[in-house]
Amino acid sequence: MSQHLALLSILVPDYDAGLAFFVGQMGFDLLEDTDLGAGKRWVRVAPKGAQTGFLLARAVGDAQVAAIGAQGGGRVWLFLQTDDFSGDYKRMRENAVVFEEAPRTEPYGQVAVFADPFGNRWDLIQFKD
Repeated sequence: MSQHLALLSILVPDYDAGLAFFVGQMGFDLLEDTDLGAGKRWVRVAPKGAQTGFLLARAVGDAQVAAIGAQGGGRVWLFLQTDDFSGDYKRMRENAVVFEEAPRTEPYGQVAVFADPFGNRWDLIQFKD
């Protein structure tokens, strides 16, 4: 038996705003954008070459709107692993991704915290071999 995590939902205020950031600025692949009717879409994105992707979920209702950017409770909860930290860091900064700190070296690898425009905190990380 083989299993893997296929998708994580990430709340966004609007599908197009989510696509503008994840595809436009981050360079993720758009895997699917299917109109489900009544203003709902099935929008899947993923980092290049990744097995796990994100379902961009447009927040509906007060509770979901309040949770935009707070799915991790204010801490880093998403970890974007790379095999080219320097190149990705440079490309992301050139695409106006906002980093909270300069890159740093930790015992486990090179890392820098950034935030998406919705308030979610991420690590860009390259683990040591």
